[in-house]
Amino acid sequence: MRLIPSIRYTAVGLLVLSCQTTFAHADEPLSKGGPAEFRPLKFRLIGPAVGGRVARAAGVPGDPLTYYAATASGGVWKSSDGGIHWKPIFDEQPIASIGSIAIAPSDPNVVYVGSGEANIRGNVAPGNGIYKSTDAGKNWTHVWKQEGQIGTMVVHPTNPDIAYAAVLGHAFGPNAERGVYRTTDGGKTWQRSLFKDNDTGASDVCMDPSNPRILFAGMWQARRRPWDLNSGGPGSGLYMSRDGGDTWKRLIGKDTPEGEPGKGLPDGPWGKIGVAVAPSDSRRVYALVEADKGGLYRSDDGGETWDLVNSHHMLRQRAWYYSTITIDPTNPNVVWCPQVPMLRSIDGGKAFKNVKGLHHGDNHDIWIDPRNPKRMIGSNDGGVDISTDGAETWYAPPLPFGQFYHVAVDNDTPYHVSGSMQDIGTGAGPSNSLSMGGISNCDWYDIGGGEAGHTAHHPADPNIVYAGEYGGIITRFDRRTRQVRNVSIYPFNPSGHGAADLRYRFQWTAPIHVSTHDPRVVYHGSNVLFKTSDAGEHWLPISPDLTRNDRAKQKWAGGPITGDNTGVEVYDTIFAIAESPKQKDLLWVGSDDGLVHVSRDGGKNWSNVTPNINGIPEWGTVDLIEASPFEAGTAYVVVDAHRLDDMHPYLYKTTDYGKTWKDLAANLPQDIFLHAIREDPKQKELLYVGTEHGIAYTKDDGKTWTQLKLNLPTVAVHDLVVKNNDLVVGTHGRSIWIFDDLTPIREMSPQV
Repeated sequence: MRLIPSIRYTAVGLLVLSCQTTFAHADEPLSKGGPAEFRPLKFRLIGPAVGGRVARAAGVPGDPLTYYAATASGGVWKSSDGGIHWKPIFDEQPIASIGSIAIAPSDPNVVYVGSGEANIRGNVAPGNGIYKSTDAGKNWTHVWKQEGQIGTMVVHPTNPDIAYAAVLGHAFGPNAERGVYRTTDGGKTWQRSLFKDNDTGASDVCMDPSNPRILFAGMWQARRRPWDLNSGGPGSGLYMSRDGGDTWKRLIGKDTPEGEPGKGLPDGPWGKIGVAVAPSDSRRVYALVEADKGGLYRSDDGGETWDLVNSHHMLRQRAWYYSTITIDPTNPNVVWCPQVPMLRSIDGGKAFKNVKGLHHGDNHDIWIDPRNPKRMIGSNDGGVDISTDGAETWYAPPLPFGQFYHVAVDNDTPYHVSGSMQDIGTGAGPSNSLSMGGISNCDWYDIGGGEAGHTAHHPADPNIVYAGEYGGIITRFDRRTRQVRNVSIYPFNPSGHGAADLRYRFQWTAPIHVSTHDPRVVYHGSNVLFKTSDAGEHWLPISPDLTRNDRAKQKWAGGPITGDNTGVEVYDTIFAIAESPKQKDLLWVGSDDGLVHVSRDGGKNWSNVTPNINGIPEWGTVDLIEASPFEAGTAYVVVDAHRLDDMHPYLYKTTDYGKTWKDLAANLPQDIFLHAIREDPKQKELLYVGTEHGIAYTKDDGKTWTQLKLNLPTVAVHDLVVKNNDLVVGTHGRSIWIFDDLTPIREMSPQV
């Protein structure tokens, strides 16, 4: 989706600000945000405010002014003026990935938040448990601590101390702390109410508002891997409790080996399940079931018997990513199923129509005010949409939730910053502005490419930008004409194919690099490294396959019910490219399956120089390689293994072209994985790392690390660029920030 300029965002409460450290270390924080002298300094948000993925949204019944948004990787946000202006209210907490939010119906001051987005796409980030506020989001208490994803929370209609959480658990590995959890004392203690096994978590939990003893829950067996997504298995199922969760009964199809058969539900295996009880009629229950004969099932007798009322593909095309249900609070026949489009039925689910007017697709949730059903808020991959007239019209506030994969800068004055945003598209904008209103969305512009990949600027001509997209698409943009030209190497749409079917394997974020030694030269990575010397007119491979090329990890992805091959699961690919600024033809390449190669002759010959120290994960992703601006033989490598269910940081340095390596991560928090590394070009061994929770720096080559928190929110920092005296920060959930003058960091010493 293309980035469309919108209204100014400077009034949305963006520059919020706390100097308190939120570096989530298992034992102690790295520091209190850096030296005390730094605390008056600030990061500056430059935008763009064009939305980003929101997992859940909610309002306060009967209060037309108050809304909350649980963002996928940007924390919790709140509006107190009907959705016009928003501010972040979770920045001081040590997590940014949010999966669910629930407001107590009997006391709107009580808010529960389940961290860890449960829409387990390839860029999903883990949460760390459940938070509670008793003052409408001003302060938070971490009431349950556990790594993983939580997709739904629900609170008792009259007792705010009773709440339930659908804990999916680890997205990338097995764990025992899964299932439906319950608190009866306001979050002081939590008991697991429903459990299946270490591979099966809870996808949903709902309550009959007229009889809160009656609960339904979906259990979901699922696993995400860098090369695959599995949704479904014998662990998945629909459960019912009649005693507030003390005991549960499984509701199943006739051929499932355990449970109560013959109720009209489909045979197994099942995948993800969403379930909801009609607030106006407790006999009416809907379940959205991923199965071979899946679809929307309806019960008119409180869950005793079920009928398949709609099996249309549009309801379950990507069941793992959607499968939520909202029922109109006054009419049990009006049911909403957020999907790629927003779907609504007015006849009990027999027929659905697209709801028009929302600004973005990929819908995940919709909340409807039980006291005024015409007022509603939906959440989607582009932010939130609000309606006050029963979905006749919608308003989408401009919010800076951009999930940037990488950032790049040009050599213009002021320099421009660019990148690609998940499900939004590419964007480039100025790093500063003479306007009194600051940088507005109208200052940003589309530069081709798409939602995934890298952008790369011509070092001698700032008008030229290369941009990527999944499937190996690469474009060349000329700002003078505003024209984009497709210069892709091999034009083929990989959707629906396993990686083994492809002539060249391009990752979702296939890297692009424009040579600083010869700007006519551009590199693009698949499983081999490609090079063009004529602006993309012709491409030549200049390497063999630089991956492990494990055919077992290149199969059709998905199953056992629904396939999902969109490019994210394409594996055994080049993931990072770096070129030495000191030595022409010195190239570094890293793969998503854990290999590092170097060439010192422009690609004629390659050497495998993969670090082999301190337990580097065999299938970890080489996220970024930084070639030193001081010495040709020096490079830094970040390896990310969180998609292997390994949260440790991996950071290595070589000074001899990869012959030997040094571990620089030993003194970093051992439970926070890394994304990026940059060396300051004006001060040797001054390094900046982008972590899952912010930024840290070292002035002594990794012996000690200091957090650079200041007013930067807790957020994943996926890329960094040191430009002149500035540090440009690309976040995956809070758009782009700039630390404007690095002089204090460069000059700070024990003597200063």
